[in-house]
Amino acid sequence: MKITVANESHFKYAQIISDTISDSAKIRGTGIAQRTPEYIIKRLQNGNAVIALEGEQFAGFCYIEVWGNKNFVANSGLIVHPDFRNQGLAKKIKKAIFDLSREKFPEAKIFGITTGLAVMKMNYELGYKPVTFSELTDDPDFWKGCQTCKNFDILTRTEQKMCLCTGMLYDPQIKKKTEQEDKLNSKAFQRLKRIKENLFLKKKNK
Repeated sequence: MKITVANESHFKYAQIISDTISDSAKIRGTGIAQRTPEYIIKRLQNGNAVIALEGEQFAGFCYIEVWGNKNFVANSGLIVHPDFRNQGLAKKIKKAIFDLSREKFPEAKIFGITTGLAVMKMNYELGYKPVTFSELTDDPDFWKGCQTCKNFDILTRTEQKMCLCTGMLYDPQIKKKTEQEDKLNSKAFQRLKRIKENLFLKKKNK
């Protein structure tokens, strides 16, 4: 299995990607926004997507959407073909698109909205936190993408404040701050440990 950054050579998979997303929505009965082949092709050609292939056979896909003048990016359209499900592939694709997002947009907040518990778990493991919709991008074009979702009326009635989806956010600045705090706490712990060890040795030598 090969997971790679998509490019123009993968245009031939646009239709099956679109169909797989659509079929998954129907089978699961959940609110997945539809993605046309033309829409998929745009994501394939700008280097903001990853695709999983078993030889020449399509296995999975996910892409990056950029919002709010690159202040926000979303990892969207995560899908695995039925022939390759229950093999841990979704998690590998999710990690690949997350790493690509961090590489191309290191300062951007990464967010997503989902009804899937499995995706929520993967997001959490990558450092995402559940947030209200008000903490996500206010770019109207992002929310227009929800129009093909069967739950769009809920989003409209709540004035874009909530829906059946859960909003999740990875903030690199908070992550960086947490890592710095952990580093400082670790250094403080090591200093305290050395002090206690020295005191113990002095007491023992007496």
